[in-house]
Formats: sequence, C-alpha cells, structure tokens
Amino acid sequence: MFQTIKNAQEYWLVDQVKKEDATEADYERAFDQLLEEWRERKVGYLSLLMDEAHDAYLMDKGFRKISSIVEYTRKLNELPEKALGITSVALSASDMDDTAFAELYEQCRSGTANKNQLFTIEQTMASFELELGKQWRNHCFIFYKENDVIGLGIPHIEAGTDDEGRLFYFGVVPQWRGKGYGAICHRLSLERLKEFRAKTYVGSTDVNNVHMIRIFERNGCTLRDRKGIYRIDN
Repeated sequence: MFQTIKNAQEYWLVDQVKKEDATEADYERAFDQLLEEWRERKVGYLSLLMDEAHDAYLMDKGFRKISSIVEYTRKLNELPEKALGITSVALSASDMDDTAFAELYEQCRSGTANKNQLFTIEQTMASFELELGKQWRNHCFIFYKENDVIGLGIPHIEAGTDDEGRLFYFGVVPQWRGKGYGAICHRLSLERLKEFRAKTYVGSTDVNNVHMIRIFERNGCTLRDRKGIYRIDN
C-alpha cells in the first residue's frame, strides 16, 4: 500500500500506492505500522505523498503539509512527432563530468514552482546510485541545442514495476525557459523511456507549476491523481 525508499538514518521517502479495494481506514492502519517503525529506528525525517483525504489524520500524527502535487500519465506506444534541432546525450557518453552535471541540475531546479526540494545538490548526487543503481549515469540525459546545454532529463523504470516509466528529474535551464523547448525535451525523455522498455509514463509536479502541467498536456498526458506532500521530523 506504500512504496518506501529508505536512506539509512537520514530519511524515508514514502508514496501511497492506491488500490481499488482499499479503504481510507486500510491505508491508515498500514501507515500506522510504517510510522511506528520509522520512529523506532529514529530516522531523520519522513516525506510522504498521500491522498489529501487523510489530511486530518496526518496532522494528528504530527505531520506538516508542504504542498500538493498532481500526477499525469500516458501510454508510450505512440509519441508526438519528433522535433528537429534538439539532441540528447547520456552523461556516461558525454564530455561532462559529475561536478558540471551537478551544476546543471542546480540551474534547472532554480526558480521553479516546485516547493518540495528535499535535498541539497550534494544529497541529490549521492541519491542517484541508491535510487537508480550503479549505472545511474546511463539514465542522465543532457539536452543540447547545437552547442548550448538547455536542460536535462533522468528517465528510469519505477522500482517494483517492469514497465512504468518515470523521470527522476526533468528541467530546463532558466535562460531557455518560455521558448517551447521544455515540451521538446520532455518528449525526448519519453523516447528514452521507451528505449528502457517502459509502456506507460507517470509524471508529477507541484500543483502550482503551471508550466510543467502545460508540458504534460502538450505531450498527451492526462491527469491521473492529486496527492498532498507531508513531512515529519524525528
């Protein structure tokens, strides 16, 4: 009922997995057990994505609400037509080193509407191997317009699934925003997901990130769900 990424004593990232036959009480009983384990292990903090119907329950447990996210999805069997002029290269095959990639990541996430920036850039880079595996550089794609770096995408298969595609992160550097390149780079990321044998794509963003929502819609994604973002510290 919950998917959890555990980083030793530093944090747990928990996402509610909705099931048709589960009630609100079922989720809360299951989460009570998970939360008790988190407290017993004295982990630094727990970040949770959960249906907003559980707001009162989570406030009583000591959580604070950070924001809300929307989830969009689409099948990957037919993608929009390719756009010319933008190329993508995996970090593992590029001339860019990890330090420069970290700087690019920091640029891409600066000035966006996403409120749930949990990690410093150092923590983010350290999380790649934990969440994507030792070959994580094969999942990090850099987007170019001629010789200019304009953004990045990190496609992968969701843990516990065979064919659900996700983007660990996707973003465009500030000076290239508002020019239509976001939708092109996002579509290229979906192509990479197909190469990883994903059949469906699920993406999420802050409910206030209207620019990313428009990119989802331009690339044929439809609204699937809305969840609250909650956090508790030990």
